[in-house]
Amino acid sequence: MVANPIKEKSFGFAIRIIKLAQWLKKRSHFELAQQIIRAGTSIGANVEEALAGQSRKDFVSKMAIASKEARETNYWLRLLMDSGILSSKMCTSLLTESEELIKMLTSIVKTSQSIKTTKNSKLKIKN
Repeated sequence: MVANPIKEKSFGFAIRIIKLAQWLKKRSHFELAQQIIRAGTSIGANVEEALAGQSRKDFVSKMAIASKEARETNYWLRLLMDSGILSSKMCTSLLTESEELIKMLTSIVKTSQSIKTTKNSKLKIKN
């Protein structure tokens, strides 16, 4: 079976986010833990849905949602760090990983949309 980098990366990131949420809950940051776990685990869930999409439009839509969730997760991580709840040392690798996910997902969405546009352009020319 061929490895899927975005699927693997988003899954691994979700595991790290779950561990972070557990750490936050132990320190009574329940609301922040819930926010980051929703956004951080939703990335991989939407990637999985996209990969099982029924159409290119469905695929692009789910990948775009995954991209938005990655951006939201990045926001919560920055907030946790800048508020002093997480140290820079604790947060840096998660921030880097969320930024990598954002770049990958944005690229997937843009590429998928351009392929669609190109196909539609060719179809119009043939008609």
